[in-house]
Amino acid sequence: MSLLKVDNLTLQFDTDEGRILAVEDVSFEVNPGEILGLVGESGSGKSVTAKSVMQLNPENAVYDPGSKITLNLDSGSVDILSLKKAKDMEIVRGGAVSMIFQEPMASFAPAITIGAQMVEQLLLHKEISQQEAARVSVEMLERVGISDAEHRFNQYAFELSGGMRQRAMIAMALSTSPRLLIADEPTTALDVTIQAQVIDLMKDLVAEYGMGIIFITHDLGVIAQTADRVAVMYLGRLAEQGSVRDVIQRPAHPYTRGLLNALPKLENLDAPLTPVPGDIPSPLERPSGCVFHTRCSMSEPRCQQAVPSMVDVYEGHRAACFVTTAQEPGA
Repeated sequence: MSLLKVDNLTLQFDTDEGRILAVEDVSFEVNPGEILGLVGESGSGKSVTAKSVMQLNPENAVYDPGSKITLNLDSGSVDILSLKKAKDMEIVRGGAVSMIFQEPMASFAPAITIGAQMVEQLLLHKEISQQEAARVSVEMLERVGISDAEHRFNQYAFELSGGMRQRAMIAMALSTSPRLLIADEPTTALDVTIQAQVIDLMKDLVAEYGMGIIFITHDLGVIAQTADRVAVMYLGRLAEQGSVRDVIQRPAHPYTRGLLNALPKLENLDAPLTPVPGDIPSPLERPSGCVFHTRCSMSEPRCQQAVPSMVDVYEGHRAACFVTTAQEPGA
């Protein structure tokens, strides 16, 4: 049984400009002991999708009645979108599910020490003494590569560098040993050596605790070294998903190919970078049909009129494209 199952997630936001579609018909699973990479440009809907798992989207979020997110734990299944009370949501907000946010300063209260905040959340979610909570917190700070961890434990967020704050935030998220960890661009502010250390730590924790991880990033190079499977998002829809090896070696969607072509090629340093042409459209100006057709060199008239379904390309590898999957509109 999967640890997390997202079925037909469709999410809109009520705004002054009207109701805006942010995520449309997204489905995926995360298994215990598995890292799922969620990839796409800024504005693709990655973070909105991940925050739905913890019900952290703002109050103007409107979920489609057909959307369902199920967390399967040893104690039973949790229908996440049916949770309404703050007390009921504790299981998906720091208990069985933890999240590493993209901006570390937003995760720490500036007037409370790092250690006090780590201890507080451990006392909230675990049957543990304050002394033991402090010990676990210092140990986790050490594991993410923070030197002199006992001293840092008693410091405030503004006293740490950006990279150190990021590592402290990762330590806090991991200290409760969650069943599911959502990592939103967790290595963005880190240099390559610390980045590698954090990635190795996540892999160790997956092996040690059997937790599942949703790893959100725009960097396919990081995903290639980290994830077991990958889901590629564009403007709120899934373009492609499958094993990392399959998707990177045999990309089936033009958008995935564009992301891979935009990576620097170490074997040919003189090769020019090839960006995906154009910009991702605003949700207010969402294209009809396939949402990628405005930037796709393979676009055909049918791509502007109908939405391609996600279909099998290879075993365990799916893509949503009329052209590359020989799919007919309405199929």
